[in-house]
Amino acid sequence: MLEHGGNLAAASQQYNIPLSDWLDLSTGINPNGWPVPEHLPNTIWSHLPIEYDDLIAAAQAYYQCDDLLAVAGSQAAIQALPRMRQQCRVGLLTPAYAEHAHAWQQAGHSVVELASSAINDALPDLDVLVIINPNNPTAELFSPSQLLAWHQELAQRGGWLIVDEAFMDATPEFSLLNKCPVEGLILLRSIGKFFGLPGLRVGFVFATPTLLNALAELLGPWPIAQASRYITTLALSDTDWQQQQRQTLPLSSKRLSDILTRYNLLPTAGCNLFQWVCSSQAETWHQQLAQQGIFTRLFKQPASLRFGLPKTELDWQRLTQALEKLCS
Repeated sequence: MLEHGGNLAAASQQYNIPLSDWLDLSTGINPNGWPVPEHLPNTIWSHLPIEYDDLIAAAQAYYQCDDLLAVAGSQAAIQALPRMRQQCRVGLLTPAYAEHAHAWQQAGHSVVELASSAINDALPDLDVLVIINPNNPTAELFSPSQLLAWHQELAQRGGWLIVDEAFMDATPEFSLLNKCPVEGLILLRSIGKFFGLPGLRVGFVFATPTLLNALAELLGPWPIAQASRYITTLALSDTDWQQQQRQTLPLSSKRLSDILTRYNLLPTAGCNLFQWVCSSQAETWHQQLAQQGIFTRLFKQPASLRFGLPKTELDWQRLTQALEKLCS
């Protein structure tokens, strides 16, 4: 099993701090996610998933793209897509969300991990290129023109460009959704990050109808629970909340960057949902913050920390006090 953020149970045991006493900044998920209504219809718990409900229409309106498939979180697509090609050579960013490389390796493909600066030179030898945009954890943001140039070269020989846009919702102007569907381009989106609803396990794949039909056949029936379908439909339809988040998230991210900088944890990069700090002291900082009940995401290669956004004003104050103690 690969290591991910949010594993508070292990941290609670390691540092002997109750789960309820932690400030979890390890996941890069919107801490003030879409507010799920307290009262939901009883039928969403007793019905099998209704394929022809309002979910697809709501997703098509939100993403402004008609050719999509709803899946059980983008993770389901990450694991399934490698099974849809014969063994080939796959280029992936590093560092990046490790499940992509793991899934292609598990399916028997040859994986080449690349820094972004090496992609142009490596592309002629690749059949598939997987990009996370903006990247996790480095927050590197690729322009649509650069991605489309890579896609064109791959598509000419039957290759794929897969772009995981899990962190894209706050900056939709950088998305490639307006280019779908086109042969050789596959986009992944998630409800978990921007909407702050990872527990629903809902994501979407955008590609040509032929590929989506094949993926649906591979994944099988009822991939998403009816309750998740219902709540996701409401969240995707709430344009006022979405607009508000696109205004407030950048401000919160800048506030986080400013606080980290003030205490000499200068962010290397960041996006609207997290800040990334690259430093040889990352493990020491991670441990010292964990001793105060603040959980960050530690990366070994390169040595770095990812800080998600605090939820409440008290959480912001707690982080500031912990950093002050750490740097004193």
